[in-house]
Amino acid sequence: MTRAFSIALCLVLALGMECAHADPVDTAKSVIRQQIQAFVEDDAEAAYSFASPGIRAKFPDRAVFFEMVKKSYQHLYRPGNFAFGRSKLIGDEVIQEVLISGADGKDWTAIYELVPQPDGSYKINGVMMVQTAPGPAL
Repeated sequence: MTRAFSIALCLVLALGMECAHADPVDTAKSVIRQQIQAFVEDDAEAAYSFASPGIRAKFPDRAVFFEMVKKSYQHLYRPGNFAFGRSKLIGDEVIQEVLISGADGKDWTAIYELVPQPDGSYKINGVMMVQTAPGPAL
């Protein structure tokens, strides 16, 4: 009975430890998804909350940040559809591709850089947009 209890306790502790340490890539995808949703809902405050301290230093006002996104990142601001592509960990940073079907019918790839914060969260530190070359017709 004592051995079975010890094994059960070890399993509970191991599972608890696993849950406490979320996968950085999964966390990054969640942050990206939430920020895109905030853009779609015109929620400048929520969208700005996912920006890293470095981005906030460049755009100290959320309204200015939001206007910059509207002008320079229209395909993130109003995506048609999007899906996650490849991801890469570089140290603690996450590089994540997001494949976007733009409202204009063109395909884009957004390459996100997310950096860890002292509280364990991840914030978006930059995005590079690249127009994707069209593939063969189906």
